[in-house]
Amino acid sequence: MKKLILGSMLAGVMVYSFTVQANDDLATIEKLARQEGVVNSVGMPDTWANWKDTWQQITAKYQLEHVDTDMSSAQEIAKFSNEKYNASADIGDVGISFGPIAVKKGVTQPYKPTTWQQIPQWAKDKEGHWAVAYTGTIAFIVNKRLVKDIPTSWRDLLNGQYVVTVGDMLTGAQSVNALLAASYSFGGDEKNLMPGIEFFQKLAKQNRLNLSNPTIASLEKEEVEVAIMWDFNGLNYRDIIDRDRFEVLIPSDGSVMSGYTTIINRFAKHPNAAKLAREYIFSDQGQINLALGYARPIRSEFITFPAEAQNKLLPAEQYKNVYIIKDFDVWEKTTRTIPQLWQEHVVSEMQ
Repeated sequence: MKKLILGSMLAGVMVYSFTVQANDDLATIEKLARQEGVVNSVGMPDTWANWKDTWQQITAKYQLEHVDTDMSSAQEIAKFSNEKYNASADIGDVGISFGPIAVKKGVTQPYKPTTWQQIPQWAKDKEGHWAVAYTGTIAFIVNKRLVKDIPTSWRDLLNGQYVVTVGDMLTGAQSVNALLAASYSFGGDEKNLMPGIEFFQKLAKQNRLNLSNPTIASLEKEEVEVAIMWDFNGLNYRDIIDRDRFEVLIPSDGSVMSGYTTIINRFAKHPNAAKLAREYIFSDQGQINLALGYARPIRSEFITFPAEAQNKLLPAEQYKNVYIIKDFDVWEKTTRTIPQLWQEHVVSEMQ
């Protein structure tokens, strides 16, 4: 159970110190969460990985009010850090590489759901500060009306005539992993991103690179010819707009599988509601919800999915040449170099 110890008034703000246990009693957590009555999230919008169904079920089952504010992984961590005891968010969803960063910044608190043992070791923090709920693999989404020669590889992208949209490389896990996937396909890895940097540099020199984040709106308005994004986003956007207009595929010459993890704000005003939300996300129904949102749940081998969920995913054979990041200490150090590399070698080439 969470213990609150009344602290002092600093600059007119009441400060609390607290001790958090990673394995609080679930019945107690539920009782306290119902008393809190609210859970506020960041980076968990309705259109991403079917968070809509999960939040609707959580609010209905536990009578919790819920509001989400969409933002990138880096923005979520900055928000937790900047607001501290004036926290407006209780829980967020960030790319796995941002999980250890959030822990080092001291903005998380631990909670291990009851399904903890069914989460692979590589996909969770040993203390329970973060745990991957679902994985994503970098994919292409192609507007078939605008692009007649469908690219199936990174080399195809390089030889095309269309503009490639990759999004904001400095804040989003999706774009950062797109860079790693390109690097991997050309012989790099999480220690060496230069092959990917050089790939995007060539696109920039050809004036074929768009750094706007690909969205449902931009895809629907046909402002995007080819975009690089997580498979679950691409599949979702395709079906929302027009299944026949878009092709979604995993590049045949290499891609990267990564994951997204919830982080519970250390300063959360509704910490038990946040823990209860994480518990539900890792339940069978929570994992099915993610599959219905085209994401691959981390507990897949322990769950029997309905046909509707199975039909949301790409064929397994498309994932034959996919790399899974496991050395997150190395990857975290490498990600720190991306802003400078990207500015010097890619942005500088854009006209």
